[in-house]
Formats: sequence, structure tokens, C-alpha cells
Amino acid sequence: MNELYPLKFTPIFKDKIWGGTKVKDILGMDFAPLPNCGEVWVLSGVEEATSVVSNGFLKGNELNELIEVYMGDLTGDAVYEKFGNEFPILIKFIDANDYLSVQVHPDDELAAKRKTGYGKSEMWYILQADENAELISGFNQKLSKETYKKHLENKTLQDILNHEKVKKDEVYNIPAGRIHALGPGILLAEIQQTSDTTYRIYDWDRLDDKGNPRQLHVVEALDAIDFNVYDSYKTNYQKAINKTVNLLDTPHFTTNLMHLDKILEKNYEELDSFVILICTQGKGELYYSNEMLGFKKGDCVLIPATLKKIKLVPLEEMKLLEVYII
Repeated sequence: MNELYPLKFTPIFKDKIWGGTKVKDILGMDFAPLPNCGEVWVLSGVEEATSVVSNGFLKGNELNELIEVYMGDLTGDAVYEKFGNEFPILIKFIDANDYLSVQVHPDDELAAKRKTGYGKSEMWYILQADENAELISGFNQKLSKETYKKHLENKTLQDILNHEKVKKDEVYNIPAGRIHALGPGILLAEIQQTSDTTYRIYDWDRLDDKGNPRQLHVVEALDAIDFNVYDSYKTNYQKAINKTVNLLDTPHFTTNLMHLDKILEKNYEELDSFVILICTQGKGELYYSNEMLGFKKGDCVLIPATLKKIKLVPLEEMKLLEVYII
């Protein structure tokens, strides 16, 4: 069997009612023939939208098919033992040209109870934000379920939502249970559990292209929502250059940031997991086993668990998100 190598994938473009053109204008990804693009799935093991390899001898193979063949060599033994042939992380770019619906996702326990697979915890890394762009994350006051229901009935939900002004390079953790929505003018990278279960609570009284309101899941959402209020909804981190900076550790994934203007060597000997690299700025080269793979802004690379040493060479100042499971 040929040795595994860093894998790139064909992007999956999704037309959304709230999408725009920043995926093309800023990331350089051509989503024709779609009229606009709300989401690009750059690494997906979701059954009906599985990523297909675009480089090397495995070109044309689906991600989950490769896991069946390579098992822990691709994903890591511990990861394979837990998730089997389903890839556990979904990576997207999202362009919000209008408000997304106010929504919430179930945790693993509730998703299992409802037989909808895994829960959905996610995080957002802001790639670009227009002036005064904002998002919704959590509530601005502690609520009981009853008080929340009254706001829904009285159409005053917006009065209790927490709004955050957004800037480039900010990080927002959206654990399962946290009510949230993106506002217009935001382009981001989303890292999440492999799940497409969303409970839509409010959709700004918007109609779809057929003139119908989109389906809401108000009742289903009730048991999923975390009604607590938190001191901060933005994740703070120490900015540094030519180092690996931790952004977020969760039970579902770890995400780091590497801001590079010179060579960085990485050693994953202690890690029993795949590694995902998402280029959010610039371009560079990845050296491994006497081979080289070029990448640029908008690219997502999957490094198999058996590949323990790589070298990252920036061709211009670049930023990479690094994602794995501990």
C-alpha cells in the first residue's frame, strides 16, 4: 500500500439565501455557476456531502472511503476507535451577506437521544468583517425557560440576545447549546463537529425563493438551549509570530494559530490524530518525506496521523489554523 501524504480536497459550494461573493472576492474560490455562495465545505465527512481528494495518487477518492482503507493510519488510532469510518470534524468558510437564522445545536447527549448522530459544537475564526459587522452569541441576561418562551411568544426575542461587534482575527467559541447567529458583512472559518443538526429559532420573518417562511424548530430547540449568561463570549488569545498559539481546547477539537514569516518545523510524534491546516492568509509550501505541497489562502490540507514531521515555509506572510483531536 502506498504511503499516505497531505491531502487536498475539491471544495463543496453551497448556495444560501443569505450568501454573498466574498468567497470569490477574498478567498479567490470560484463558485460558478451558483448565483452566490453562503458556505464552502472544504473538509467534510458528512454522508451526503463527502470531500473528494484533489491531489496525488488518491485523487478522486472520497474521504470516508479512505478511512475505511487506511483506518487509524489516516485519522489516528484513538480517533478511529471512537469515530470509525466517519470523519469527526467539518471545516467550512462562511460568507454572511445577510443575517443567518437565530439557531442552536444539540450536544452529544441530546443528539444521541434523538438519534441524530453527534452534537454540534463549533468555533468561528473571523477572516474579514465589514465596519460595524456584528454577530449574536448567547443571551444578555440569565433566563428561565418560561421567560424565554414569553419573549418568543411576544416577538421580543431580540431584546434578550447578546450582540458582539466583530473584527478580523477574532475567535468565538460556540459550544452546543449556545444560541447564535451571524450578521451581515462577516467572512469566517468554521470548525465544528461533524453534524448538520440545527434548530432554527427565528429567521427574521424571511421568505425563501418560493415565497414561504423557512421551517422553524422552536419546540426541538427548548431542551438544547443553555439559558445561562457568561462574562465573555469572545475567546481571547496571545498574538505571537512564528509560534504555535493555542486558540481553543474543547473535548471535540483543539485549534491553534500559526502566524509565520519564516520557516517553522512541526513534530507530531506525541499526537495520535490527523492534523488539519487551513490557510487564512498568504501562501506557502509544506515539506514532508522529501516531498513538497504548495498551498495558498483558502486551501485546507489534511495531514494523516502517520506523518509526524513537516516543515512549513511561508512564501509571504501567512496564517494557518491547525486543528486536531486530543
